Amino acid sequence: MPGPPPAPGSPLVPAAPKNRFAGIAMTAFAAFGGILYGYDTGTISGIIAMQDWLRTFGQVVPVSSDFPLGLTLPTNRESLVVSILSAGTFFGALGGAPVADILGRRIGIMLSCLVFSLGVALQTGAHNWATFIVGRFFAGFGVGLVSTLVPMYQSECSPKWIRGAVVSGYQWAITIGLLLAAVINNATKNRQNHSAWQIPISIQFIWAFVLFVGMFWLPETPRWLIKNNRHEDAARSLSRLTSLPVQDPEVQAELDDIRAALREEQERGENSYADCFKFNRSKIALRTLSGIFIQAWQQLTGINFIFYFGTTFFQNAGIKNPFLITVATNIVNVFMTLPGMWGVEKFGRRSLLLWGAVVMCICEYLVAIIGVTISINNTSGQKALIALVCIYIAAFASTWGPIAWVITGEIFPLNIRAKAMSLSVASNWLWNWAISYATPYLVNKGPGNAALGVKVFFIWGSTCAGCILFTYFCIPETKGLSLEQVDLLYQNSTPLTSAAYRRELVARDLHVADVAGKHHDGGVVEQDADEKV
Repeated sequence: MPGPPPAPGSPLVPAAPKNRFAGIAMTAFAAFGGILYGYDTGTISGIIAMQDWLRTFGQVVPVSSDFPLGLTLPTNRESLVVSILSAGTFFGALGGAPVADILGRRIGIMLSCLVFSLGVALQTGAHNWATFIVGRFFAGFGVGLVSTLVPMYQSECSPKWIRGAVVSGYQWAITIGLLLAAVINNATKNRQNHSAWQIPISIQFIWAFVLFVGMFWLPETPRWLIKNNRHEDAARSLSRLTSLPVQDPEVQAELDDIRAALREEQERGENSYADCFKFNRSKIALRTLSGIFIQAWQQLTGINFIFYFGTTFFQNAGIKNPFLITVATNIVNVFMTLPGMWGVEKFGRRSLLLWGAVVMCICEYLVAIIGVTISINNTSGQKALIALVCIYIAAFASTWGPIAWVITGEIFPLNIRAKAMSLSVASNWLWNWAISYATPYLVNKGPGNAALGVKVFFIWGSTCAGCILFTYFCIPETKGLSLEQVDLLYQNSTPLTSAAYRRELVARDLHVADVAGKHHDGGVVEQDADEKV
Protein backbone atom coordinates (compact mmCIF):
# COMPACT_ATOMS: atom_id res chain seq x y z
CA MET A 1 0.00 0.00 0.00
CA PRO A 2 1.68 3.27 -1.02
CA GLY A 3 2.08 6.01 1.54
CA PRO A 4 1.54 5.99 5.29
CA PRO A 5 -1.82 4.97 6.73
CA PRO A 6 -4.25 7.78 7.51
CA ALA A 7 -4.08 9.28 11.00
CA PRO A 8 -6.41 7.78 13.60
CA GLY A 9 -9.65 9.67 14.00
CA SER A 10 -9.11 11.52 10.75
CA PRO A 11 -9.00 8.97 7.94
CA LEU A 12 -8.83 11.44 5.10
CA VAL A 13 -6.94 14.50 6.36
CA PRO A 14 -3.67 14.13 8.27
CA ALA A 15 -3.19 15.99 11.51
CA ALA A 16 -1.24 19.23 11.47
CA PRO A 17 2.45 18.92 12.33
CA LYS A 18 3.25 21.35 15.13
CA ASN A 19 6.32 22.74 13.35
CA ARG A 20 4.28 24.09 10.44
CA PHE A 21 2.36 26.84 12.15
CA ALA A 22 5.07 29.43 11.46
CA GLY A 23 4.65 28.81 7.73
CA ILE A 24 0.87 28.91 8.02
CA ALA A 25 1.10 32.25 9.86
CA MET A 26 3.32 33.68 7.11
CA THR A 27 0.92 32.54 4.40
CA ALA A 28 -2.11 33.73 6.33
CA PHE A 29 -0.61 37.22 6.67
CA ALA A 30 -0.99 37.75 2.93
CA ALA A 31 -4.76 37.64 3.53
CA PHE A 32 -4.34 41.18 4.87
CA GLY A 33 -4.70 42.20 1.22
CA GLY A 34 -8.39 41.40 1.62
CA ILE A 35 -8.75 44.41 3.93
CA LEU A 36 -7.75 46.69 1.02
CA TYR A 37 -10.46 45.05 -1.09
CA GLY A 38 -13.19 45.02 1.58
CA TYR A 39 -12.57 48.46 3.03
CA ASP A 40 -12.34 50.21 -0.34
CA THR A 41 -15.55 48.63 -1.63
CA GLY A 42 -17.28 49.21 1.73
CA THR A 43 -16.56 52.92 2.16
CA ILE A 44 -18.47 54.10 -0.89
CA SER A 45 -21.88 52.97 0.39
CA GLY A 46 -21.70 55.40 3.30
CA ILE A 47 -19.67 58.15 1.63
CA ILE A 48 -22.24 58.77 -1.11
CA ALA A 49 -24.85 59.37 1.62
CA MET A 50 -22.74 61.96 3.55
CA GLN A 51 -23.91 65.58 3.42
CA ASP A 52 -20.52 67.19 2.74
CA TRP A 53 -19.68 64.71 -0.01
CA LEU A 54 -23.08 65.37 -1.64
CA ARG A 55 -22.48 69.13 -1.38
CA THR A 56 -19.07 68.69 -3.04
CA PHE A 57 -19.93 66.19 -5.78
CA GLY A 58 -23.76 66.01 -5.90
CA GLN A 59 -26.53 68.37 -6.95
CA VAL A 60 -28.79 70.75 -5.02
CA VAL A 61 -32.53 70.03 -5.38
CA PRO A 62 -35.66 71.32 -3.60
CA VAL A 63 -36.21 69.77 -0.18
CA SER A 64 -38.86 67.03 -0.31
CA SER A 65 -39.75 63.70 1.24
CA ASP A 66 -37.49 62.00 -1.33
CA PHE A 67 -34.64 64.49 -0.79
CA PRO A 68 -34.84 65.63 2.88
CA LEU A 69 -31.35 67.19 2.73
CA GLY A 70 -32.02 69.12 -0.49
CA LEU A 71 -29.09 67.23 -2.03
CA THR A 72 -28.96 64.29 -4.41
CA LEU A 73 -26.56 62.27 -6.50
CA PRO A 74 -28.04 61.65 -9.96
CA THR A 75 -28.40 57.99 -10.88
CA ASN A 76 -25.77 58.24 -13.63
CA ARG A 77 -23.22 59.66 -11.18
CA GLU A 78 -24.12 57.14 -8.47
CA SER A 79 -23.61 54.31 -10.94
CA LEU A 80 -20.29 55.74 -12.12
CA VAL A 81 -18.71 56.42 -8.73
CA VAL A 82 -19.60 52.95 -7.42
CA SER A 83 -18.83 50.99 -10.58
CA ILE A 84 -15.62 52.74 -11.70
CA LEU A 85 -13.74 50.92 -8.92
CA SER A 86 -14.90 47.64 -10.47
CA ALA A 87 -13.74 48.80 -13.90
CA GLY A 88 -10.28 49.43 -12.43
CA THR A 89 -10.26 46.10 -10.66
CA PHE A 90 -11.23 44.30 -13.88
CA PHE A 91 -8.14 45.60 -15.66
CA GLY A 92 -6.04 45.11 -12.53
CA ALA A 93 -7.12 41.46 -12.30
CA LEU A 94 -6.13 40.89 -15.94
CA GLY A 95 -2.82 42.66 -15.28
CA GLY A 96 -2.22 40.29 -12.40
CA ALA A 97 -1.21 37.47 -14.77
CA PRO A 98 1.86 39.12 -16.36
CA VAL A 99 2.80 40.70 -13.03
CA ALA A 100 2.63 37.31 -11.27
CA ASP A 101 4.55 35.48 -14.00
CA ILE A 102 7.24 38.12 -14.55
CA LEU A 103 7.82 39.73 -11.14
CA GLY A 104 6.58 36.90 -8.96
CA ARG A 105 3.64 36.62 -6.59
CA ARG A 106 5.33 38.41 -3.66
CA ILE A 107 6.76 41.40 -5.53
CA GLY A 108 3.49 41.69 -7.45
CA ILE A 109 1.56 42.14 -4.18
CA MET A 110 3.98 44.88 -3.13
CA LEU A 111 3.53 46.65 -6.48
CA SER A 112 -0.23 46.52 -6.10
CA CYS A 113 0.07 48.38 -2.76
CA LEU A 114 1.82 51.27 -4.52
CA VAL A 115 -0.81 51.49 -7.26
CA PHE A 116 -3.56 51.36 -4.66
CA SER A 117 -1.95 54.16 -2.63
CA LEU A 118 -1.87 56.40 -5.71
CA GLY A 119 -5.63 55.98 -6.07
CA VAL A 120 -6.21 56.73 -2.38
CA ALA A 121 -4.12 59.91 -2.62
CA LEU A 122 -6.10 61.18 -5.61
CA GLN A 123 -9.46 60.54 -3.88
CA THR A 124 -8.37 62.15 -0.61
CA GLY A 125 -7.20 65.34 -2.29
CA ALA A 126 -10.04 65.53 -4.84
CA HIS A 127 -12.17 68.66 -5.04
CA ASN A 128 -13.72 67.94 -8.42
CA TRP A 129 -15.60 65.00 -9.86
CA ALA A 130 -12.98 63.97 -12.45
CA THR A 131 -10.13 63.67 -9.92
CA PHE A 132 -12.25 61.60 -7.55
CA ILE A 133 -13.26 59.23 -10.35
CA VAL A 134 -9.65 58.81 -11.57
CA GLY A 135 -8.61 58.05 -8.00
CA ARG A 136 -11.34 55.43 -7.71
CA PHE A 137 -10.04 53.80 -10.91
CA PHE A 138 -6.41 53.57 -9.73
CA ALA A 139 -7.47 52.28 -6.32
CA GLY A 140 -9.51 49.67 -8.17
CA PHE A 141 -6.56 48.70 -10.35
CA GLY A 142 -4.52 48.04 -7.19
CA VAL A 143 -7.35 46.02 -5.63
CA GLY A 144 -7.65 44.01 -8.86
CA LEU A 145 -3.97 43.09 -8.70
CA VAL A 146 -4.35 42.10 -5.04
CA SER A 147 -7.43 39.97 -5.71
CA THR A 148 -5.50 37.89 -8.26
CA LEU A 149 -2.15 37.71 -6.48
CA VAL A 150 -3.10 37.09 -2.84
CA PRO A 151 -5.22 33.92 -3.33
CA MET A 152 -2.57 32.66 -5.78
CA TYR A 153 0.21 33.30 -3.26
CA GLN A 154 -1.73 31.62 -0.45
CA SER A 155 -2.71 28.58 -2.53
CA GLU A 156 0.86 27.98 -3.68
CA CYS A 157 2.34 28.32 -0.17
CA SER A 158 -0.27 26.65 2.06
CA PRO A 159 -0.10 23.02 3.25
CA LYS A 160 -2.82 20.98 1.59
CA TRP A 161 -4.53 19.97 4.84
CA ILE A 162 -5.37 23.59 5.69
CA ARG A 163 -5.20 25.37 2.33
CA GLY A 164 -8.95 25.93 2.20
CA ALA A 165 -8.99 27.61 5.62
CA VAL A 166 -5.95 29.77 4.81
CA VAL A 167 -7.33 31.01 1.50
CA SER A 168 -10.70 31.54 3.19
CA GLY A 169 -8.83 33.94 5.46
CA TYR A 170 -8.64 36.27 2.46
CA GLN A 171 -12.44 36.49 2.37
CA TRP A 172 -12.47 36.98 6.15
CA ALA A 173 -10.11 39.92 5.73
CA ILE A 174 -12.49 41.32 3.08
CA THR A 175 -15.35 41.14 5.58
CA ILE A 176 -13.22 42.83 8.26
CA GLY A 177 -12.46 45.60 5.77
CA LEU A 178 -16.17 46.03 5.06
CA LEU A 179 -16.92 46.20 8.79
CA LEU A 180 -14.15 48.74 9.44
CA ALA A 181 -15.50 50.86 6.59
CA ALA A 182 -19.02 50.78 8.05
CA VAL A 183 -17.81 51.67 11.57
CA ILE A 184 -15.58 54.53 10.41
CA ASN A 185 -18.28 55.88 8.07
CA ASN A 186 -20.72 55.84 10.98
CA ALA A 187 -18.21 57.72 13.16
CA THR A 188 -17.56 60.53 10.65
CA LYS A 189 -20.89 60.82 8.82
CA ASN A 190 -22.15 63.86 10.78
CA ARG A 191 -19.06 66.02 10.21
CA GLN A 192 -19.95 69.07 8.14
CA ASN A 193 -16.62 69.47 6.34
CA HIS A 194 -14.46 67.44 3.95
CA SER A 195 -13.01 65.38 6.81
CA ALA A 196 -16.32 63.46 6.89
CA TRP A 197 -15.25 61.53 3.80
CA GLN A 198 -11.50 62.26 3.65
CA ILE A 199 -10.84 60.42 6.93
CA PRO A 200 -12.47 57.13 5.81
CA ILE A 201 -10.64 57.30 2.48
CA SER A 202 -7.17 58.29 3.78
CA ILE A 203 -7.14 55.53 6.44
CA GLN A 204 -6.56 53.14 3.53
CA PHE A 205 -2.90 54.26 3.44
CA ILE A 206 -2.44 52.29 6.68
CA TRP A 207 -3.72 49.03 5.18
CA ALA A 208 -1.48 49.37 2.10
CA PHE A 209 1.57 50.20 4.26
CA VAL A 210 1.10 47.18 6.54
CA LEU A 211 0.75 44.78 3.60
CA PHE A 212 3.68 46.30 1.68
CA VAL A 213 6.08 46.12 4.64
CA GLY A 214 4.90 42.67 5.71
CA MET A 215 5.56 41.16 2.28
CA PHE A 216 9.26 42.07 2.64
CA TRP A 217 9.57 39.28 5.21
CA LEU A 218 7.65 36.57 3.38
CA PRO A 219 9.19 34.07 0.94
CA GLU A 220 8.33 33.79 -2.73
CA THR A 221 6.19 30.76 -3.57
CA PRO A 222 8.23 27.60 -4.27
CA ARG A 223 6.06 26.83 -7.30
CA TRP A 224 6.86 30.15 -9.02
CA LEU A 225 10.56 29.65 -8.24
CA ILE A 226 10.56 26.16 -9.78
CA LYS A 227 8.71 27.46 -12.82
CA ASN A 228 11.54 29.98 -13.24
CA ASN A 229 14.27 27.32 -12.78
CA ARG A 230 15.33 28.63 -9.37
CA HIS A 231 15.34 25.22 -7.74
CA GLU A 232 17.65 26.01 -4.82
CA ASP A 233 15.60 29.09 -3.93
CA ALA A 234 12.45 26.97 -4.17
CA ALA A 235 13.92 24.44 -1.72
CA ARG A 236 14.81 27.20 0.73
CA SER A 237 11.35 28.75 0.38
CA LEU A 238 9.57 25.44 1.00
CA SER A 239 11.93 24.70 3.88
CA ARG A 240 11.00 28.01 5.49
CA LEU A 241 7.27 27.45 4.95
CA THR A 242 7.38 23.94 6.45
CA SER A 243 10.05 24.60 9.14
CA LEU A 244 11.85 21.52 7.87
CA PRO A 245 15.47 21.20 6.63
CA VAL A 246 16.03 21.58 2.88
CA GLN A 247 17.13 17.94 2.59
CA ASP A 248 14.15 16.58 4.54
CA PRO A 249 12.46 13.80 2.53
CA GLU A 250 9.08 15.49 2.82
CA VAL A 251 10.43 18.75 1.34
CA GLN A 252 12.18 16.90 -1.47
CA ALA A 253 9.09 14.80 -2.23
CA GLU A 254 6.92 17.92 -2.61
CA LEU A 255 9.54 19.58 -4.82
CA ASP A 256 9.66 16.43 -6.98
CA ASP A 257 5.86 16.51 -7.26
CA ILE A 258 5.85 20.15 -8.37
CA ARG A 259 8.59 19.48 -10.94
CA ALA A 260 6.81 16.40 -12.29
CA ALA A 261 3.52 18.25 -12.70
CA LEU A 262 5.21 21.24 -14.36
CA ARG A 263 7.18 18.99 -16.71
CA GLU A 264 3.97 17.23 -17.79
CA GLU A 265 2.28 20.59 -18.46
CA GLN A 266 5.27 21.84 -20.44
CA GLU A 267 5.31 18.67 -22.53
CA ARG A 268 1.67 19.36 -23.41
CA GLY A 269 2.66 22.92 -24.35
CA GLU A 270 0.18 24.61 -22.01
CA ASN A 271 1.33 28.19 -21.44
CA SER A 272 -0.85 30.69 -23.32
CA TYR A 273 -4.28 32.23 -22.83
CA ALA A 274 -5.57 30.01 -25.66
CA ASP A 275 -4.30 26.98 -23.72
CA CYS A 276 -6.62 27.94 -20.86
CA PHE A 277 -9.53 26.78 -23.04
CA LYS A 278 -8.12 23.47 -24.30
CA PHE A 279 -10.43 20.46 -24.24
CA ASN A 280 -8.01 17.71 -23.27
CA ARG A 281 -7.42 14.92 -20.76
CA SER A 282 -6.73 17.44 -17.99
CA LYS A 283 -10.04 19.22 -18.67
CA ILE A 284 -8.31 22.60 -18.82
CA ALA A 285 -11.30 24.27 -20.50
CA LEU A 286 -13.68 22.98 -17.83
CA ARG A 287 -11.37 24.22 -15.09
CA THR A 288 -10.96 27.68 -16.60
CA LEU A 289 -14.68 28.06 -17.27
CA SER A 290 -15.45 26.78 -13.76
CA GLY A 291 -13.17 29.47 -12.30
CA ILE A 292 -14.71 32.17 -14.48
CA PHE A 293 -18.28 31.16 -13.69
CA ILE A 294 -17.86 30.52 -9.96
CA GLN A 295 -16.63 34.10 -9.59
CA ALA A 296 -19.50 35.35 -11.74
CA TRP A 297 -22.09 33.41 -9.71
CA GLN A 298 -20.56 34.73 -6.47
CA GLN A 299 -21.35 38.26 -7.64
CA LEU A 300 -24.78 37.24 -8.94
CA THR A 301 -25.82 36.12 -5.46
CA GLY A 302 -26.56 39.83 -4.95
CA ILE A 303 -24.30 40.22 -1.91
CA ASN A 304 -22.72 43.46 -3.10
CA PHE A 305 -26.16 45.01 -3.47
CA ILE A 306 -26.25 45.01 0.34
CA PHE A 307 -22.72 46.32 0.82
CA TYR A 308 -22.68 48.88 -2.00
CA PHE A 309 -26.22 50.22 -1.74
CA GLY A 310 -27.36 48.88 1.64
CA THR A 311 -27.38 52.25 3.42
CA THR A 312 -29.51 53.87 0.73
CA PHE A 313 -31.75 50.78 0.35
CA PHE A 314 -32.53 50.48 4.06
CA GLN A 315 -33.20 54.23 4.17
CA ASN A 316 -35.67 54.00 1.29
CA ALA A 317 -37.32 50.96 2.89
CA GLY A 318 -38.30 53.13 5.86
CA ILE A 319 -35.72 51.74 8.30
CA LYS A 320 -34.44 54.30 10.81
CA ASN A 321 -30.66 54.79 11.19
CA PRO A 322 -29.63 52.73 8.15
CA PHE A 323 -25.94 53.35 8.99
CA LEU A 324 -26.28 51.19 12.12
CA ILE A 325 -28.11 48.46 10.18
CA THR A 326 -25.19 48.44 7.73
CA VAL A 327 -22.76 48.04 10.65
CA ALA A 328 -24.89 45.14 11.96
CA THR A 329 -24.94 43.33 8.61
CA ASN A 330 -21.16 43.71 8.37
CA ILE A 331 -20.73 42.22 11.85
CA VAL A 332 -22.75 39.20 10.70
CA ASN A 333 -20.55 38.99 7.60
CA VAL A 334 -17.32 38.97 9.64
CA PHE A 335 -18.28 36.44 12.30
CA MET A 336 -20.13 34.03 10.02
CA THR A 337 -17.05 33.74 7.79
CA LEU A 338 -15.30 31.93 10.66
CA PRO A 339 -17.57 28.84 10.52
CA GLY A 340 -16.90 28.75 6.78
CA MET A 341 -13.13 28.72 7.38
CA TRP A 342 -13.60 25.72 9.65
CA GLY A 343 -16.24 24.00 7.54
CA VAL A 344 -14.33 24.15 4.26
CA GLU A 345 -11.87 21.55 5.62
CA LYS A 346 -14.47 19.67 7.68
CA PHE A 347 -17.31 19.30 5.16
CA GLY A 348 -15.56 20.11 1.90
CA ARG A 349 -15.99 22.74 -0.81
CA ARG A 350 -18.78 21.20 -2.88
CA SER A 351 -21.34 20.50 -0.13
CA LEU A 352 -20.96 23.94 1.46
CA LEU A 353 -21.46 25.64 -1.90
CA LEU A 354 -24.62 23.62 -2.53
CA TRP A 355 -26.23 24.20 0.87
CA GLY A 356 -25.17 27.84 0.98
CA ALA A 357 -26.88 28.52 -2.34
CA VAL A 358 -30.06 26.78 -1.14
CA VAL A 359 -30.30 28.93 2.01
CA MET A 360 -29.55 32.15 0.11
CA CYS A 361 -32.17 31.32 -2.52
CA ILE A 362 -34.89 30.79 0.11
CA CYS A 363 -33.99 33.95 2.06
CA GLU A 364 -33.94 36.20 -1.00
CA TYR A 365 -37.32 35.02 -2.26
CA LEU A 366 -38.74 35.58 1.22
CA VAL A 367 -37.27 39.12 1.38
CA ALA A 368 -38.86 39.90 -2.00
CA ILE A 369 -42.26 38.44 -1.05
CA ILE A 370 -42.42 40.13 2.36
CA GLY A 371 -41.06 43.40 0.97
CA VAL A 372 -43.82 43.75 -1.61
CA THR A 373 -46.61 42.82 0.79
CA ILE A 374 -45.92 45.13 3.77
CA SER A 375 -45.87 48.91 4.13
CA ILE A 376 -42.81 50.87 5.19
CA ASN A 377 -44.60 51.65 8.47
CA ASN A 378 -44.93 47.98 9.43
CA THR A 379 -42.31 47.66 12.17
CA SER A 380 -42.59 43.88 12.51
CA GLY A 381 -42.24 43.46 8.76
CA GLN A 382 -39.14 45.67 8.67
CA LYS A 383 -37.57 43.61 11.46
CA ALA A 384 -38.35 40.44 9.52
CA LEU A 385 -36.64 41.89 6.44
CA ILE A 386 -33.53 42.76 8.44
CA ALA A 387 -33.46 39.27 10.02
CA LEU A 388 -33.77 37.54 6.63
CA VAL A 389 -31.05 39.75 5.12
CA CYS A 390 -28.79 38.81 8.06
CA ILE A 391 -29.49 35.06 7.56
CA TYR A 392 -28.78 35.49 3.84
CA ILE A 393 -25.48 37.27 4.61
CA ALA A 394 -24.58 34.54 7.11
CA ALA A 395 -25.15 31.86 4.46
CA PHE A 396 -23.01 33.75 1.94
CA ALA A 397 -20.25 34.50 4.43
CA SER A 398 -19.86 30.86 5.48
CA THR A 399 -20.03 29.35 1.98
CA TRP A 400 -19.86 31.28 -1.30
CA GLY A 401 -17.87 34.18 0.13
CA PRO A 402 -14.66 32.28 1.00
CA ILE A 403 -15.05 29.10 -1.03
CA ALA A 404 -15.20 30.81 -4.44
CA TRP A 405 -11.67 32.10 -3.74
CA VAL A 406 -10.53 28.68 -2.50
CA ILE A 407 -11.75 26.97 -5.68
CA THR A 408 -10.20 29.63 -7.91
CA GLY A 409 -6.86 29.26 -6.17
CA GLU A 410 -6.56 25.48 -6.38
CA ILE A 411 -8.10 24.11 -9.58
CA PHE A 412 -5.56 25.36 -12.16
CA PRO A 413 -2.26 23.72 -13.18
CA LEU A 414 0.93 25.69 -12.47
CA ASN A 415 1.89 26.61 -16.02
CA ILE A 416 -1.35 28.51 -16.70
CA ARG A 417 -2.35 29.30 -13.10
CA ALA A 418 -1.64 33.03 -13.28
CA LYS A 419 -3.50 33.45 -16.58
CA ALA A 420 -6.50 31.32 -15.60
CA MET A 421 -6.77 32.96 -12.19
CA SER A 422 -6.60 36.43 -13.70
CA LEU A 423 -9.42 35.54 -16.11
CA SER A 424 -11.50 34.16 -13.21
CA VAL A 425 -10.95 37.18 -10.96
CA ALA A 426 -11.54 39.53 -13.89
CA SER A 427 -14.90 37.77 -14.30
CA ASN A 428 -15.66 38.58 -10.65
CA TRP A 429 -14.93 42.24 -11.21
CA LEU A 430 -16.71 42.41 -14.58
CA TRP A 431 -19.92 41.20 -12.96
CA ASN A 432 -19.24 43.35 -9.92
CA TRP A 433 -19.07 46.36 -12.25
CA ALA A 434 -22.17 45.33 -14.22
CA ILE A 435 -24.24 44.81 -11.06
CA SER A 436 -23.04 47.97 -9.33
CA TYR A 437 -23.70 50.01 -12.47
CA ALA A 438 -27.12 48.53 -13.24
CA THR A 439 -28.50 48.29 -9.69
CA PRO A 440 -29.34 52.01 -9.22
CA TYR A 441 -31.30 51.92 -12.49
CA LEU A 442 -33.09 48.75 -11.34
CA VAL A 443 -33.90 49.94 -7.83
CA ASN A 444 -34.24 53.73 -7.86
CA LYS A 445 -37.39 55.69 -8.65
CA GLY A 446 -37.61 58.35 -11.32
CA PRO A 447 -37.51 58.70 -15.12
CA GLY A 448 -35.44 56.04 -16.86
CA ASN A 449 -35.34 53.76 -13.80
CA ALA A 450 -37.12 50.44 -13.25
CA ALA A 451 -38.06 51.35 -9.64
CA LEU A 452 -38.00 47.70 -8.56
CA GLY A 453 -37.05 48.50 -4.98
CA VAL A 454 -37.26 45.36 -2.84
CA LYS A 455 -38.52 43.37 -5.83
CA VAL A 456 -34.89 43.20 -7.00
CA PHE A 457 -34.54 40.28 -4.56
CA PHE A 458 -36.63 38.15 -6.94
CA ILE A 459 -33.69 38.49 -9.34
CA TRP A 460 -31.11 37.55 -6.68
CA GLY A 461 -33.18 34.54 -5.60
CA SER A 462 -33.28 33.27 -9.18
CA THR A 463 -29.53 33.67 -9.62
CA CYS A 464 -28.94 31.68 -6.41
CA ALA A 465 -31.00 28.87 -7.97
CA GLY A 466 -28.50 29.02 -10.84
CA CYS A 467 -25.66 28.69 -8.29
CA ILE A 468 -27.14 25.38 -7.12
CA LEU A 469 -27.19 23.89 -10.63
CA PHE A 470 -23.71 25.19 -11.47
CA THR A 471 -22.14 23.71 -8.34
CA TYR A 472 -23.82 20.33 -8.76
CA PHE A 473 -22.61 19.80 -12.33
CA CYS A 474 -19.28 21.69 -12.46
CA ILE A 475 -17.46 21.83 -9.09
CA PRO A 476 -15.51 18.77 -7.85
CA GLU A 477 -14.52 18.06 -4.24
CA THR A 478 -10.84 18.99 -3.71
CA LYS A 479 -10.57 18.95 0.10
CA GLY A 480 -7.24 17.70 1.43
CA LEU A 481 -5.48 17.42 -1.96
CA SER A 482 -2.23 19.08 -2.98
CA LEU A 483 -2.42 21.40 -6.00
CA GLU A 484 -0.73 18.67 -8.04
CA GLN A 485 -3.19 16.02 -6.86
CA VAL A 486 -6.02 18.24 -8.09
CA ASP A 487 -4.61 17.62 -11.59
CA LEU A 488 -5.03 13.89 -11.07
CA LEU A 489 -8.57 14.43 -9.79
CA TYR A 490 -9.61 16.27 -12.95
CA GLN A 491 -7.89 13.73 -15.19
CA ASN A 492 -9.55 10.70 -13.62
CA SER A 493 -12.99 11.77 -12.39
CA THR A 494 -15.94 14.08 -13.00
CA PRO A 495 -17.48 16.60 -10.57
CA LEU A 496 -20.19 14.02 -9.74
CA THR A 497 -17.67 11.24 -9.00
CA SER A 498 -14.91 13.45 -7.56
CA ALA A 499 -15.69 12.83 -3.87
CA ALA A 500 -15.07 9.09 -4.15
CA TYR A 501 -11.89 9.49 -6.21
CA ARG A 502 -10.60 12.17 -3.81
CA ARG A 503 -10.98 9.74 -0.90
CA GLU A 504 -8.93 7.16 -2.77
CA LEU A 505 -6.22 9.67 -3.65
CA VAL A 506 -5.84 10.73 -0.03
CA ALA A 507 -6.09 7.23 1.43
CA ARG A 508 -3.44 5.83 -0.93
CA ASP A 509 -1.30 9.02 -0.85
CA LEU A 510 -0.88 9.07 -4.62
CA HIS A 511 1.12 11.92 -6.19
CA VAL A 512 1.97 13.11 -9.68
CA ALA A 513 5.53 11.86 -9.24
CA ASP A 514 4.09 8.41 -8.47
CA VAL A 515 2.31 8.39 -11.83
CA ALA A 516 5.67 8.86 -13.48
CA GLY A 517 6.84 5.76 -11.59
CA LYS A 518 9.22 7.65 -9.32
CA HIS A 519 8.08 6.48 -5.91
CA HIS A 520 5.23 3.96 -6.00
CA ASP A 521 3.46 1.63 -8.33
CA GLY A 522 0.77 3.12 -10.58
CA GLY A 523 -2.07 0.99 -9.26
CA VAL A 524 -4.64 3.71 -8.81
CA VAL A 525 -3.94 5.24 -12.18
CA GLU A 526 -4.24 1.91 -13.92
CA GLN A 527 -7.45 1.17 -12.05
CA ASP A 528 -8.92 4.52 -13.03
CA ALA A 529 -7.75 4.55 -16.64
CA ASP A 530 -11.05 3.07 -17.80
CA GLU A 531 -13.03 5.66 -15.84
CA LYS A 532 -11.58 8.73 -17.52
CA VAL A 533 -14.06 11.04 -19.16
